[in-house]
Amino acid sequence: MKAEYKGQAHIKILQEIYKRALDIVNKGNLESLFNDVDKVEKAHLKTVVDNFERGRGVLTVLITSLVHKLHNPNQDIRLHQDNLKGGYSGRGIDTKFITPFMKEMGFPAMAESGWLTRSLEQNRPYNFSYPGKITPKELKIAFLFLLDQIQSYNKSAETYLLILFAKLIEHREQKNIDLAKPTNLTISTIINYLKYHFESSYSSRGASRLPTLAIFSIYQCLIKELKRFEGKILVPLEEHTSADKSSGRV
Repeated sequence: MKAEYKGQAHIKILQEIYKRALDIVNKGNLESLFNDVDKVEKAHLKTVVDNFERGRGVLTVLITSLVHKLHNPNQDIRLHQDNLKGGYSGRGIDTKFITPFMKEMGFPAMAESGWLTRSLEQNRPYNFSYPGKITPKELKIAFLFLLDQIQSYNKSAETYLLILFAKLIEHREQKNIDLAKPTNLTISTIINYLKYHFESSYSSRGASRLPTLAIFSIYQCLIKELKRFEGKILVPLEEHTSADKSSGRV
């Protein structure tokens, strides 16, 4: 762990780690980072990487924990709530710094905080006895293992963060490449794709938001192309914390 992070603002740590990770990716030196971790650590980090989208809550909480460890090396980051003896407010740091940064960078992010996920909000330390039902099971094991490595074996929070950020950058760029590929599709094909997308079964929450996102995306395209929308702007989407009927949006 590098001493210069101690006491730095969380946002400064995020920016510095991101800058270094971006440089590593641009120079093609990502594999060199794995020289600083053993095979077991590498396997568990890969599990987190493989679940970037599905496990956004775990990703957010893990990054929050690692950043705070750099900020305050004496903090046991498994004690993630300030009402635990010797604990700190992980949710407060996440809400103020981590999730906004993740959104700004185009990384997988929660609506507000990883601690709003039921499986992660329990008032128990993040040790191997933690009862939260984090899924898939291998992601829970990886999450708790990595935190234990930091606390019990003095492994490098900085190295873990650099690996995660480098992989997040690669993940983001791959999505951008896929979205940039032009494809000619008929309207009926697009409708069928959307219907299949909306009606599929998902293991994570948020599927009810898909129709709203689809319509919003369509208008984002139309407003640039049609003269009738000249000078008009789209009202930003609101946070989706309840059903549309309950919130009064429909």
